[in-house]
Amino acid sequence: MTEAANPAPGIPTRLVRTDADEERASAPTSSADPEPATAEPPPAETPAPDAAPAPAAPAAPAEIPLSDPSLYINRELSLLEFHERVLAQAKDSANPLLERLRFLTICSSILDEFFEIRVGALKEQLALGVPKTGPDGMGAQDTLKKVRGVVLRILTEQYRVLNEELLPQLRDEGVVLYQHTELDPEQRAWVREYFRQEVLPVLTPIGLDPAHPFPRILNKSLNFIVSLDGKDAFGRRSRAAVIQAPRILPRIIALPNALTDGKRGYVLLTGVMQECVGDVFPNRRVHGCHQFRVTRNSDLWIDEEEIQDLLLAVKGELPRRHFGNAVRLEVSANCPDDMVGFLRERFGLEREDVYPVDGPVNQHRLEALYDLVDRPRLKYPPFVPGLPKRLTKQSDMFAILRDRDILLHHPYQSFSPVLQLLRQAAADPDVLAVKLVVYRTGVDSPVGEALLAAANAGKEVTAVIELLARFDEAANVELASRLQEAGAKVVYGIVGFKAHAKMLLIVRRENGRLRRYVHVGTGNYNSRTTRQYTDFAFLTSDEEYGSDVHDLFQQLTSLGRNGPLKQLVQTPFDLHRRLLELIEQEEQNAREGKKSRIMAKMNALIEPQIIQALYRASQAGVSIDLIVRGICCLRPGIPGVSENIRVRSIVGRFLEHHRVFHFHAGGEKVTLCASADWMPRNFFRRVEAAFPVKGKKARLRLVREGLRCFLKDTCLAWEMLPDGSYRRLRPAEGGCFSAQEFLLETLASRPH
Repeated sequence: MTEAANPAPGIPTRLVRTDADEERASAPTSSADPEPATAEPPPAETPAPDAAPAPAAPAAPAEIPLSDPSLYINRELSLLEFHERVLAQAKDSANPLLERLRFLTICSSILDEFFEIRVGALKEQLALGVPKTGPDGMGAQDTLKKVRGVVLRILTEQYRVLNEELLPQLRDEGVVLYQHTELDPEQRAWVREYFRQEVLPVLTPIGLDPAHPFPRILNKSLNFIVSLDGKDAFGRRSRAAVIQAPRILPRIIALPNALTDGKRGYVLLTGVMQECVGDVFPNRRVHGCHQFRVTRNSDLWIDEEEIQDLLLAVKGELPRRHFGNAVRLEVSANCPDDMVGFLRERFGLEREDVYPVDGPVNQHRLEALYDLVDRPRLKYPPFVPGLPKRLTKQSDMFAILRDRDILLHHPYQSFSPVLQLLRQAAADPDVLAVKLVVYRTGVDSPVGEALLAAANAGKEVTAVIELLARFDEAANVELASRLQEAGAKVVYGIVGFKAHAKMLLIVRRENGRLRRYVHVGTGNYNSRTTRQYTDFAFLTSDEEYGSDVHDLFQQLTSLGRNGPLKQLVQTPFDLHRRLLELIEQEEQNAREGKKSRIMAKMNALIEPQIIQALYRASQAGVSIDLIVRGICCLRPGIPGVSENIRVRSIVGRFLEHHRVFHFHAGGEKVTLCASADWMPRNFFRRVEAAFPVKGKKARLRLVREGLRCFLKDTCLAWEMLPDGSYRRLRPAEGGCFSAQEFLLETLASRPH
């Protein structure tokens, strides 16, 4: 994402120029990797805005206090802005068609989580009468009101894109998602037979009367409310019934090729139900069959200080997630008002909690179409993650790390060296101990299997497993149980603090002494997401790193208190203070007329003290570039406060996940990678690790691949405006520069 020499009107010059305060090394290599890393990206074309120039930043009073609510963006509204940027990828005709559909399903999925967690928390505040406000000064009631307006806009656009763009264009490509009303007689006959054979036997319709109360509805499950007339076999005149679609049923059903005239034809389970619902209620007249879905508060509540066994407590709490308090009701847009009112009352919801939709109530289920349709032309070109040259010539990870460190940039470079190191440790008789922090590994995790192999081989295996990793609790509970059965030592971190650091420690006996091998990173030990998330990983046998990681594991598993760390910076003790010191040093240097610079990349920026420190640095003249993927509560471009701060967001093929923080530091050039975002929870309620990467070449590689490259992007970049909205940067004629594509071309390889 490159910079332009002549920026478009309304775009701050520094946003698009090459960062001049970083020296250019003639051979931009990492000390971890002998071959050249990424070359310097070429200058990009001049970015031009999508529409009108940015509105002028509101003038700020000369003495405005930096805690003034007007200087902060509401975090929920900022998160919804990110959702709209994801939706924009579904609308972008430059993306392959099935990838656009995938972005649409991602938008649906993250909106679900927004209601499950964020809206659920706001409703809890209201129910408990907690008058809590954020730095922006907005209370729960006002936030919910504004959230509804934005969500309605997002939903309207989601279904417009689906119905008016993606489905018609897929049909033009020979991929047809049939409405049940457009099935021809042969297709209709096949659907009815499919329903009788595959669907009807597993349905349990519930007629609503005093003997059949309204059923319990699972969180986010597909259901149908059916209006009926006539009498049943017992002479009852129940006028309504509920059908719950079992989750075992596929939501997209492929029609036989012989019935689709050479096309790939599919029908939704919703359409099958609406076509065949009469068969569920023989001898009754069906007036309507309307889909609905309820979203529930899904945050687990566990009092860690009162329980005796966190594993058992989490196991017991997980089933309740399916039946938490309702926070949203989605219904078919054509569902009658009386039916909507009936459902709303059953779930204890208000009118503003109802969201009518013009299509499937769960667009995320359309993700299955991506795998069902084998059309490479409609997807991103495949790639093979690269490897540092040294790893292609030698397989002994211990020998490699004794010789030099390794810096990996996922997904452009492979996660396989980390797995190789773990598997080699499990099989090596000289390895004595393996320790790992597990936050997210996924189901059937290769990392989990490697830990089990090490435990079964008699190694001292210690796993610090975060059981409360949201929506990964079940997978982590299962892994914890399996490791305990294999004889591993399993702990769950510190009461009241989530273990979020990404650390691996291997202890090996070599020539009569113990040597430590370390992996630290910005991302999780999940082999699947390492192909989708951008992250840095650092592998080393450096003694200071080994000592620091050892101390952190001691802290997580015992009751001791460590002394100062040599290389790593941890939360909840040091990172917040250290970042404030680094920002304040840049501020002081700027006030003294010295060179100053801050560049930082993260997923979210919320913490008020950090924001105020950045405002003060900007007032002193520090040039600040922030790359914030999601929530950003800081307002850039406010005269007298933040006119020296630029904020951009990158949304593209890969989920931007690195956390990289760079400070000029009086010429010392401090660059840190971290597992932590700049959020209160990361600074004060989690155990996190930030780490430098040793060596000038490695640091320059981090700055180029993790920061500069994305500051130069004019293809995937969005510029944040002072009012909290975003404007997509567009290049002038001659093409754009995509940081993700550049890194793919530089670090990965395309199959021939």
